[in-house]
Amino acid sequence: MERQVAHSWTQAFGVGYPIILQGIIDMGNRLSVIATRTGDDGTTGLGDGARLGKDEPRIAAMGDVDELNSTLGVLAAEGLPEGIAADISTIQHDLFDMGAELCIPGHIALRDEQVAFLDTRLAHYNAALAPLKEFILPGGTRAAALAHISRTVCRRAERSVIALGRDTTINAPVRQYLNRLSDLLFVLARALNAHAGRSDVYWRSERLRNG
Repeated sequence: MERQVAHSWTQAFGVGYPIILQGIIDMGNRLSVIATRTGDDGTTGLGDGARLGKDEPRIAAMGDVDELNSTLGVLAAEGLPEGIAADISTIQHDLFDMGAELCIPGHIALRDEQVAFLDTRLAHYNAALAPLKEFILPGGTRAAALAHISRTVCRRAERSVIALGRDTTINAPVRQYLNRLSDLLFVLARALNAHAGRSDVYWRSERLRNG
């Protein structure tokens, strides 16, 4: 049976977050054990073997990144334009890399090139949109609304990573990636509305709403 150095999954803090374990593993059986029961005491294992309380800042950051990735999975299920679907798939893989980095202190998985990818895609989509002169509300098409949900979860993940960074060193691309991604998701929401022939939902002041 094939054996190699690889990443495997295990259950963490009751919500199925993938903890990345490094080592020589049996590739055929690496996903077979889901309910380990080791977290029943309120702790969870990191990729380096350490155990932390499930309410620790590192676990909160890992969970928020996992939630972000899950919201992108819902967005991807909407039947997106081909280019956007491909970008979302790339981002989901990058976020998995980020989860690996967060669960193994000192491990580097996210690179500057992955942040640069977001900058490139942001410029690409933004160039096709009309300049934004008004505030907009989350909404329009369902896909755009889902992109806005992902954007807000991304901001929460960013805050969690920043909070973790107060007490430990965080690889700069992790913070940068989340910051850029929230901007990209805002632009993607607009692009999805435009693709569907829908206008953005503009905020109107109370005076205008009641005028």
